[in-house]
Amino acid sequence: MAMSTLWKRLGRPGYGIVHDIRNRLPYLKSDYTDAWNYRVVASTTFLLFANILPELSFSLDQFVGTNNSYGLNEVLMSSAIGGCAFGLFSGQPLNVVGVTGPVSVISTTIYDLVHPMGTPFLQFMCWVYLWSALFHWIIAFFNGVKWLGIVTSYSCNSFGFFINFVYLTKAIQILSDQFHVSVASGFASVVVSLLMVFFGVGAHLFGSSTHFLRPWMRKIFLDYGTPAAVVFFTGFVHFGGYLNNVKFQNLPTTTSFQPTDKVNRPHGWFIHFWEGVTVGDVFLAVPFALLVTFLFYFDHNVSAIMSQPLKYPLKKPASFHWDFALLGITTGVCGLIGIPACNALVPQSPLHTESLAVYNDDGEIVDVVEQRVSNTAQGAITFFLMSGPMLVVLGLVPQAVLAGLFFVMGIIGIHESIVTDKIRYIFTQKQFKARDFPMIDHAVSQLSDYRWFLLYVVLEALMGLAEYAITVTPGAIGFPLVLLVSLVLARWVWPRIFNPSDLAVLDGPVCDPAIMRALKLKQESDESESDMELVSAESAPSVEGLKHRKREVETKV
Repeated sequence: MAMSTLWKRLGRPGYGIVHDIRNRLPYLKSDYTDAWNYRVVASTTFLLFANILPELSFSLDQFVGTNNSYGLNEVLMSSAIGGCAFGLFSGQPLNVVGVTGPVSVISTTIYDLVHPMGTPFLQFMCWVYLWSALFHWIIAFFNGVKWLGIVTSYSCNSFGFFINFVYLTKAIQILSDQFHVSVASGFASVVVSLLMVFFGVGAHLFGSSTHFLRPWMRKIFLDYGTPAAVVFFTGFVHFGGYLNNVKFQNLPTTTSFQPTDKVNRPHGWFIHFWEGVTVGDVFLAVPFALLVTFLFYFDHNVSAIMSQPLKYPLKKPASFHWDFALLGITTGVCGLIGIPACNALVPQSPLHTESLAVYNDDGEIVDVVEQRVSNTAQGAITFFLMSGPMLVVLGLVPQAVLAGLFFVMGIIGIHESIVTDKIRYIFTQKQFKARDFPMIDHAVSQLSDYRWFLLYVVLEALMGLAEYAITVTPGAIGFPLVLLVSLVLARWVWPRIFNPSDLAVLDGPVCDPAIMRALKLKQESDESESDMELVSAESAPSVEGLKHRKREVETKV
């Protein structure tokens, strides 16, 4: 009886992990049999391009920022491990995992901090990831993912707004480096990059914002316009003529299936983490590991939530605690083999679900092909990209095209940001506000005073800019702390400034109410230990226009 009481007081350790696995196991067979569907082929192709193209840019950024410690093979290896691990073993295989922009920022910043100290970067990063893996397991074991319920749209919107400016900065840095080769190389790279932006962004806008051609034709432009632009402009620099007089720098590659930096990695992939580091270095890695853990806690779980909104009729249960524990395993493995840690990809995960959606003739979503093959297949194909012939092909991609790809990601991200839409709404002529922004206008109409909306938008934009500002300083490693500040402000400060009814409209939940109920756990009121009950959470319509549809939640986290 005493042990039972202690177990309850500790929050029923391990319950979330066991419950996730137990709920998902009955669907394991159907996760493969359901994959016999044409949507899976299209989804795998789309997912491969959506995942790989940004990672080519991230690999260049980390190659330069870590002095060759992380390169193309390391990024491909991380993405492949994440894709296969989460495709095969996760509780929610719709969630896509790979190398993200924030991980790139953390890697390059840690290198700048530890390299002048004489501490070997890869060994130090191994300790950072091993500590972080331990923290992941502790959080998952004690059902800590339920605390994601305190996250509101304010933090998510400001974070999504900020990361797009990081992409723009990375693009400018890449183009600036081209002038070190020659002035001609610099100017030619700028031109190629801008052409890449014109066609990449143009294809996206054509597919998403016009009514030309048929819907399936526009979707081709939307899904494959940017990959096509990368392929075309990779070949464009070889068209001859005056282009032959310009030396374009290409994406750095290395030997197939081998680490990029062979000088500082005499043992190959496995990192001898006990060599070259002191006890002080081992414990110095702890605060960095805490930052990584907090970033992954926020980023990965929000991505999982966004990949399963209620507008999709999902039938299979979700998984949060087990998936976060699995992320801890992959984080530790990444540290041991000296590659950047993989994490959930916020843009790609919901797009993965969308690519598997089945529509009826009226354009309504009637089903989603829930399976493991698309995620696993794109991870396996990514392994193949580390082969010699494929590295030769990838090595032909000019750095100017990668800079253009960063510009495309940043511009499209800013264009589609909810913060940007709110700013557009403010400056839109009054008679067109309701037509152009119906959901925002409906939410604003429920406020007691329009000035509260203005104040809230300013606070969102300022938080996003604050997160960006710290990334361009020597203290860039601390940007997850600014994210933590945004959580504190939204949870405990804004309620003291805004009245509850206005704040409920302005700062709605980060996800649909049913998923939020599945995140929040509480103990049973009686003495039975049969199960945990879900916390009921009702929320007012938010500016984001969340649709409150009733659906039975099949899973409890």
